[in-house]
Amino acid sequence: MDQELDRDGDTRGATRREIMAGLATLGGAALFPAGARLAAAQAPHRRVDVHHHFASSDVLATGRVQSEIRNWTVERSLEDMEKGGVTTAILSTVPQVLEAMANGGSVTGAHCRAANEFGARLVADHKDRFGLFGAIPLTDTDASLKEIAYAFDVLKADGIGLFTSYGNQWFGHPAFDPVFAELNRRKAVVYTHPTAPACCANLIKQINVTEIEYGTDTTRAIANIVFSGASQRFPDLRMIFSHGGGTMPFLIRRFMKDAKKVPALLQTLPNGFLPEARRFYYDIAQVPIRAPLLALKDVVPVSHLLFGTDYPYLTAAEHVDGMKEARVFSPAELRAIDDNATRLLPRLRA
Repeated sequence: MDQELDRDGDTRGATRREIMAGLATLGGAALFPAGARLAAAQAPHRRVDVHHHFASSDVLATGRVQSEIRNWTVERSLEDMEKGGVTTAILSTVPQVLEAMANGGSVTGAHCRAANEFGARLVADHKDRFGLFGAIPLTDTDASLKEIAYAFDVLKADGIGLFTSYGNQWFGHPAFDPVFAELNRRKAVVYTHPTAPACCANLIKQINVTEIEYGTDTTRAIANIVFSGASQRFPDLRMIFSHGGGTMPFLIRRFMKDAKKVPALLQTLPNGFLPEARRFYYDIAQVPIRAPLLALKDVVPVSHLLFGTDYPYLTAAEHVDGMKEARVFSPAELRAIDDNATRLLPRLRA
């Protein structure tokens, strides 16, 4: 009889049905002819950072920015990229929007438009060094649809960036379905950045709320988009989750168990939780050490891991060195993680 998990909780003990479903979803290297694999091996090495922050002058002028980004300049970004061997950094406008609403307001179309246009100018001014994940005001459906069209059709953004939650709503909430349907129609890359939700701010006074809540809110977003059935309703979305998937790899057994034992989920997830989680992509920003990387590798195929730095909160060199020192990935796997993003973002292949 198939076992859901080994007694020690190792995901290698997942059911045969889950493993096969995951392979069917992802495909595999064995399906590609030897010539294609050889061509891929000989392709130029590109290190693409999918988690790179910036701040425009108007946001910096407010003074309501975290200390790490207070002295941000494009020159410092490029310098850090050079030191870490980063070919291209994809700019995330989402934290830029967060800083713009630091006075307690909500995300608006105006915030997103200003951030997206500033990011697009950086891309235009530094050809091939930057890309762009444009922001949208997800809680405003009409404004979001308008900004999606503008970001893709006018600014030529590489994808759309979202927060993991808005108020007390996470991905999979029915209110977000029209926006996710349009992103699905476009087969969009959707980068996600965590935030601290209203429910859980300042629960532990001694540490910054980001230290626990960012990883936790990423996990909530992953769980809700899967358990709500949204990941299956919108199968053409290519979702990127930050920081190694938060705590998802450590909670994988619980999620797999619920998908098989909770009656309401049996029909929603006929193949279980694991194949859905393996369809997503995960950056390694803020987790370039052995323990979280071991857990992440055990749950997610290397083909779905992406290089990320969270610059300026950590540097590119810290991630390059940390990934090597962790001794979790082979040199070939490290190379793949560096440039897996080029499969998601065809513009980078040119």
